[in-house]
Amino acid sequence: MKNILVTGGAGYIGSHTVVQLIEKGYAPIILDDFRNSHETVIRELETITGKKVPVIAVDVCDKKEVAAALEGMQIEGVIHFAAYKAVGESVTNPLQYYRNNIESLVTILDWSVRNKVTNFIFSSSCTIYGEPEGVKEVTEGTQPGIVRSPYGQTKVIGEQILTDVKKSGAPLNMLALRYFNPIGAHPSGLIGELPIGKPNNLLPFITQTAVGIQPELTVFGSDYPTPDGTCIRDYIHVMDIADAHVQGLHFLETTPLQDVEFINIGTGKGTSVLELIRTFENVSGQAVPWKFGEKRHGDVAEIYANPAKSKKLLNWSTKYTTEDAVRDAWRWELNIRR
Repeated sequence: MKNILVTGGAGYIGSHTVVQLIEKGYAPIILDDFRNSHETVIRELETITGKKVPVIAVDVCDKKEVAAALEGMQIEGVIHFAAYKAVGESVTNPLQYYRNNIESLVTILDWSVRNKVTNFIFSSSCTIYGEPEGVKEVTEGTQPGIVRSPYGQTKVIGEQILTDVKKSGAPLNMLALRYFNPIGAHPSGLIGELPIGKPNNLLPFITQTAVGIQPELTVFGSDYPTPDGTCIRDYIHVMDIADAHVQGLHFLETTPLQDVEFINIGTGKGTSVLELIRTFENVSGQAVPWKFGEKRHGDVAEIYANPAKSKKLLNWSTKYTTEDAVRDAWRWELNIRR
């Protein structure tokens, strides 16, 4: 079994990827200091998989701690999730985002090069495209517009770091997976998105409002140039994103790369904020109180993926619908409130 180091493996996307790795015969090792996740997720991972999941609790930004914790380990691949990820919060706390997201990547890349790791997958984001002029469906070759959030800038810088490391001659096979908007939870209802404090993402705010934790949902902006005036995003089930990382590892193991490959991970379909609210109400039978609010700085009006490259290179495509994702997220919300 190949050891795969998963930084941020106790987080939302990381934990679901750990499940998929185990199911596909890999041996994931989680590196996470739980600053933005919950230790209880480890127990649930072991319940889902029936396997003991090794966990190393260190700060991935700390070069000495990482080196000491991983000394002597044979690691065949790294999947780097560890990063702060809220667009709005990054605008409020830019230095926190630049420090954490860039330092963690530099630290783990440095360790990977020094320890002759073969394969490396970077958790990138569609935010690197900004708001491309006149373009809604983006390919990997789309000319980016202005990236308005520090979070998005950390992903732009991260991709440049990968490119420069590869150009330096480092023998790393590297992918940057640019995923769109993850939603949903594991079908078991045992793991899912569990925000610390008030949710920054739409679907957990919807589900928390439906159970009464949040009094009301605010829809930021009503006059975007979209059919219903609200932002449109490519919402993708977290299990599909997790599967894309496993397929990415298969690809790296069989394909020596001369350059970093950048790949969109999305459904290819846009859904507006109001459409997602209605989908939730139809699936759950619960009404969601909401109101319009002011636009948020950094929000893009409409963007969704062209996923052709992921299908061609990774032999990957989505298996879950938006309704599946909403249903699984609702099951997860109800489960954690018992």
